[in-house]
Amino acid sequence: MFIAYVVAASLLALVLIASGRAKLVRDEKVSEGMHKIGVPDSWFPRLSALEISGALGLIVGIFYRPLGIAASVGIILYFIGAIITHLRAKDTKGLPMPAVLMAVAVAPLLFGIATV
Repeated sequence: MFIAYVVAASLLALVLIASGRAKLVRDEKVSEGMHKIGVPDSWFPRLSALEISGALGLIVGIFYRPLGIAASVGIILYFIGAIITHLRAKDTKGLPMPAVLMAVAVAPLLFGIATV
């Protein structure tokens, strides 16, 4: 289970870092999608910080599992918020990405709990 945690946490961390970076540099495609659902520019740095912090928590969780578990829970809550935001904006086209990432974030949580 330890190797499964390392693989799941590392892959999710890479995705979160890429997403956080895209928000920080205001990638045109990301900005357009976020503006469409009503997210103001002032939220981009905060959302980026949450994603990057979650990624770092997953990586540190390789060595200190409780932090990895906490990071997984935080990431799941982050993506629940993203799903709610898409639903409130009636943006069904943008809904699959946060839903899939939320489901993927469950893997490091379960593997982390199994290896405590």
